[in-house]
Amino acid sequence: MNLTTLREQLNTIDRQFLELAARRQALGAQIAQVKRAAGQPTRDFQREREVLLRARANAAELGLPPQLAEALLGKLIHSSLATQEQARVAAQGHGSGRRVLIIGGRGRMGRWFAEFLGSQGFAVDIADTANAADAAASADPAGHGAGETGYRDIADWRQDALEQDMIVVATPLGITAGILTELAARRPRGLIFDLGSLKTPLRAGLDALALAGCQVTSLHPMFGPDTELLSGRHVIFIDLGQPEALAAARALFSQTMAEQVVMSLDEHDRLVAYILGLSHAVNIAFFTALAESGEAAPRLAQLSSTTFDAQLEVAARVAGESPALYFEIQQLNMYGHEALAALRSAVERFCGIVEQGDEAAFASLMDQGRVYLQQRTLDESYSAGQHR
Repeated sequence: MNLTTLREQLNTIDRQFLELAARRQALGAQIAQVKRAAGQPTRDFQREREVLLRARANAAELGLPPQLAEALLGKLIHSSLATQEQARVAAQGHGSGRRVLIIGGRGRMGRWFAEFLGSQGFAVDIADTANAADAAASADPAGHGAGETGYRDIADWRQDALEQDMIVVATPLGITAGILTELAARRPRGLIFDLGSLKTPLRAGLDALALAGCQVTSLHPMFGPDTELLSGRHVIFIDLGQPEALAAARALFSQTMAEQVVMSLDEHDRLVAYILGLSHAVNIAFFTALAESGEAAPRLAQLSSTTFDAQLEVAARVAGESPALYFEIQQLNMYGHEALAALRSAVERFCGIVEQGDEAAFASLMDQGRVYLQQRTLDESYSAGQHR
């Protein structure tokens, strides 16, 4: 056979492979309907394990690398779960024609919540300076316009009656507290919550809403705007002493596979100092050291390693994020200095051990990290097991 004939056969197999994948996804959609009717959860960890183990065994019989089979089936399972989750949210959502206003709804997380709440049956109003001019140009005399997405654009939320059943504040952290305070003065009837990465800078605004008698809570989605499947993702809910408001916000995610965590405002920022602040700082330091090393990126790529590539991938994602947001996370967190001090101490200690040639101390650091990370893995495995 010549090269052209062989490539044509590959094309045919690729098509057949995709047709089989489409059939598999269609069956997954039917399974989702049966699960919903029976009141069963979307994800079955035991079933996933069986599927992946069978895939590895079949691959070995066929002379394929088991890890390739697991990766392929894992991708298909992930896609199927995302589709099932979205269908469940749409079928059993809590919108039922109610209206939500998203202030900052043209931002990345604002758009995510617009789609998420819209899929639940909420009628979505969006107020955002990014589309204020366009909204004003196409607005009716009341200042309302129809956006391209089907959402209603509001040129200026301050001129709106604020009669929505829910208000989501998805604005940059630096202006969110002021918006919350302005809302408190208006006393809207609907549930109000923000999506801020930090909470202590918002304390005054949140307190003002509570004192005004508003229904208020606070959320922190621990995932990015490109997230489709919420399995393994966390949503943090801040308990502000209003159980009904907290329950209403949590209900929005009840049909997803997101892990819900409730905590106090101060506990949130103390933990986020490590979860976000420390991890961001490590990656910024990593790519800064590389950028200022004088070593050309193509040359380093030729000599890369498994560890380097993995770290580089994470660092590249961090480098592509908003500098303004990441600076706020570092600078506005009143607990942030603790994490940065711990990082500085760890780096200085590490450098001292290497400079002094203290192999025993070096091994001690490695052992300490291994024990800590193994315990974290055990905790994660236990948490996953709770959902079987």
